[in-house]
Amino acid sequence: MSVGTAEEIKFSDELLAFIEEWKSKPGNLIMILHKVQGEFGYIPRQAALKVSEMIGVPLAKIYGVITFYHFFKTEKPGKYIIQVCLGTACYLRGGADIMQELETILGTGVGHVTDDGFFSLEAVRCIGCCGLAPVMMIGKEVFGKLTKEKIPEIIADFKARG
Repeated sequence: MSVGTAEEIKFSDELLAFIEEWKSKPGNLIMILHKVQGEFGYIPRQAALKVSEMIGVPLAKIYGVITFYHFFKTEKPGKYIIQVCLGTACYLRGGADIMQELETILGTGVGHVTDDGFFSLEAVRCIGCCGLAPVMMIGKEVFGKLTKEKIPEIIADFKARG
């Protein structure tokens, strides 16, 4: 597989205009990377290379920022992003057990995507639904007062949605 050049990826006109506007402002790299991730759902290597060329920042520095901040993703997310809360309330009420059950059912770990590209699994610190602990979100849907026994049915429902 060839690494290629930055020209192999297409940025929207809106993203190009945003980069042009921000390329000489302080704090530009993080703002630009947020916008890139918003467009692609993650930051593909070719996009990072193109940003590097457009704003004159070494690719190593861009990857330093991407890997330092946990918000940025370098792997394409699954169709459905599962976020399991491991904040204090959720953790104390079994959040880690929920995560372990999901890892077993999905066959993948935190920060990864299932082989079929259907699900991504993420650990988050708080969803803001402490009274419903333990909690997970899939997309924008919140599932509270979870038990390990409820997980297979929830996953099956999302698989059925396609």
